[in-house]
Amino acid sequence: MLAHKKLQSTISSAINKLFNITQPNISLQFTRKEFNGDYTITLFQLSKELRKNPDEIGKILGDELIKNHPDTFQSYEVIKGFLNLTVTDHYLLSVYQNINENWGNQPPSRKEILIEYSSPNTNKPLHLGHIRNNLLGWSMAEILKSQGHNVIKANLINDRGIHICKSMLAWKKWGNGETPESDGIKGDHLVGKYYVLFDKEYKKQIDELVQQGIPKEEAEKQAPIIKEAQQMLIDWEAGKPEVMELWKMMNNWVYQGFNATYKRMGVDFDKLYYESETYLLGKKIINEGLEKGIFYKAPDGSVRIDLTNEGLDEKVLLRADGTSVYITQDIGTAVQRFQQFPNLSQLIYVVGNEQDYHFKVLFKILEKLGYPQAKECYHLSYGMVELPTGKMKSREGTVVDADDLMDEMYQTAKEITEQLGKVSELPEKEKKQLYEIIGLGALKYFILKVDPKKKMLFNPQESIDFEGHTAPFIQYTYARINSLLKKANYQHIDFSKNIKLQPEEREIIKHLLHIPDVLKEAAEQYNPAVVANDVYELAKKYNRFYHECPILKEDNENLKLFRLNLSYITALMIKKMLSLLGIQVPERM
Repeated sequence: MLAHKKLQSTISSAINKLFNITQPNISLQFTRKEFNGDYTITLFQLSKELRKNPDEIGKILGDELIKNHPDTFQSYEVIKGFLNLTVTDHYLLSVYQNINENWGNQPPSRKEILIEYSSPNTNKPLHLGHIRNNLLGWSMAEILKSQGHNVIKANLINDRGIHICKSMLAWKKWGNGETPESDGIKGDHLVGKYYVLFDKEYKKQIDELVQQGIPKEEAEKQAPIIKEAQQMLIDWEAGKPEVMELWKMMNNWVYQGFNATYKRMGVDFDKLYYESETYLLGKKIINEGLEKGIFYKAPDGSVRIDLTNEGLDEKVLLRADGTSVYITQDIGTAVQRFQQFPNLSQLIYVVGNEQDYHFKVLFKILEKLGYPQAKECYHLSYGMVELPTGKMKSREGTVVDADDLMDEMYQTAKEITEQLGKVSELPEKEKKQLYEIIGLGALKYFILKVDPKKKMLFNPQESIDFEGHTAPFIQYTYARINSLLKKANYQHIDFSKNIKLQPEEREIIKHLLHIPDVLKEAAEQYNPAVVANDVYELAKKYNRFYHECPILKEDNENLKLFRLNLSYITALMIKKMLSLLGIQVPERM
């Protein structure tokens, strides 16, 4: 463990002294709750090396540590191949005093990582699925930064393609000059409205063709409106002025809407990429690959790559009419980034698990093209978000928009907080800020506490529970500590280490010492849930301590100072860990 190198070194030295093993491979873990002790060593590897009974080794090692390191170890137990060690209060307090607001941050490692997240389409607003994507990407960037990495937050905006043309064509047909200003609606919502209208008309035309005896699969290709959209895409790629003008106008509406949503969500980017600017590079690279024989031209005129020998399939890279597909611009964008950032150590894509296959193909193509960085590409795959009512569908207009959901979270936080009667004396402006902090904190935490790989069900009401596994519970713990410190007029004053620790105090200290390992684990596993669940456990332990150990009423001034300091450090760590999840803490609740 990062926080206990000294402890590990002491144990290694003892093993070397007793058994003449110069670099023993020992694993130091927290002792499980059902056993006595603070730290546990697995003895089976040592047993294998020494050809001795593990329990016998544990007893010899335990006796040595107690005898020669009484300031560090006070007792031990050997149970079925495990040595459980209990450390002294003196040791815990000594290492505890090194904790500060930067605890868990690692010095710069100069590893450069680009993480791409959000990647919206400019034909609809951001929705609940985008929220999980944005929160995962942003939080992972912050966690990686805490480990000393230089992180570039990137957003690739999908601003071209047939789906964009669908919204454009629908507005051209039925918009009657409607604008966000004329209708008082956010630009991304306005454009999304026309995407839904297109789909309704498309389905209507398909039904009419089917009734005329045309098979449905053929009707989907022959519907006049889809042919018009396909022609618009061809005109766009040809740079037809009226199509380009319409495209720029509607995309600008969407960008203004996106920016407002990102700002409220607390998400930002260092680099913006646009598919319209990268797909041509992708086409160029594919044509070069065609000349080199990496790709081939199929009988229908499309350009493809055969990856069947790699356990994948054939993949179309350019359509027969010369237009690009999704992977075309992904190839172009990846190569552009390799060129832009020659020291790039890793390229991370935050994209839903329905694209798992796509990224296997992308990384394999980059490898075939000869880019060594392909081995450093990583797909942070995550499960879909569903609501109690089921799956969401953009084309049918059944998606929960991010803006609407954030409004709902604000309103739910307002109603529950007012029911509890805790904020009646606050000024109106402060109340509104508090509802926003609680509502968005609840939303972010509920999503980030789930392992990214898992599909999840989001329930707004369940996410705001002041006594559950939620952000409001953790936020309330922070506010409680803040109130306590203000009452005590707390000043950061040193205390004597001559303290007999209570079990609740020992648990908090051990937890705080473990935070660097938690952040390291979250970074290595690309999993913010590790941080989310750990900070919840810290809040629970603090509340137990708060109820069991008197603080302001403590007569022993030194002990009172220690408990106030423990509260202060706990609040610092709660704030720090929540900030890595993009969650704010209120000063009072």
